[in-house]
Amino acid sequence: MSVIVELTVPSDSFELGQILRVEGTTQISAETMVPLGGKPTPFVRVRNDERELFEQAVREHPSVNEISLVNTHEDETLYSLDWELTDGSLFQRILDLDAVLLDASGTADTWKLELRFPTHDTLSTFQEYYTEEHIQVSIKRIYNPTRPDAGPWYGLTPPQREMLTYAVESGYYSLPRQISTQELADSFDISDQAVTERLRRGINSLVMNTLLVGDREDWYRVASLLTVVDHYADSPYRAGSRTETRHGYVCPEMSVSDEALYFYYRATADR
Repeated sequence: MSVIVELTVPSDSFELGQILRVEGTTQISAETMVPLGGKPTPFVRVRNDERELFEQAVREHPSVNEISLVNTHEDETLYSLDWELTDGSLFQRILDLDAVLLDASGTADTWKLELRFPTHDTLSTFQEYYTEEHIQVSIKRIYNPTRPDAGPWYGLTPPQREMLTYAVESGYYSLPRQISTQELADSFDISDQAVTERLRRGINSLVMNTLLVGDREDWYRVASLLTVVDHYADSPYRAGSRTETRHGYVCPEMSVSDEALYFYYRATADR
């Protein structure tokens, strides 16, 4: 499962920060990273800087072969940078781990990087590297990417999105529950069975398009368990057959592993 990390690193600890030294409020960003001749060639956009001084400073860096002007517009200048990677450097380690640089922007003091690692293990290896090298990396966010075909609402249809949003805001997934399935049904003028099915499909779409890059079997079970347990919670005929655990009330058919999985989902969803 691939994982995306957003981090910051001091400019003097990162190759582009060392090469593309800027002053004051100047901002710089790596627009794209094109592999040419077996090495990454960044296109770099610089804002609010004196062009001649910047170009001279970059050319004087020992790892730079050439910096070429591509385009200018008002106070922005776009360059292509031909440089040599240093063995054991932060950027070389990123490439060695098959990570992809999704975004990079910097100032005189700090660079912000967005990286996609192929697995959590490779991210862990990267973390071990910068810790051992005493590089002051600050992790801001770690998350799993969504499926590319998920769309802006993670695969949810408009009715599913409306139902899930209303259910969460109304306390349907709170413990204790603040609104019943029948009350949700009355609000949307549909049957309670239709509510359960719409929520189940909506949750399934969210999981499929966000969390579920691997581990599909467990998350299919979560979607099914939500349907089963929610049915028990609202059924007056089954209320006496629920059993109490250290987590709360669940239906008697649920195994220990299913119970743990269900309450893990509910706990993380409540956050």
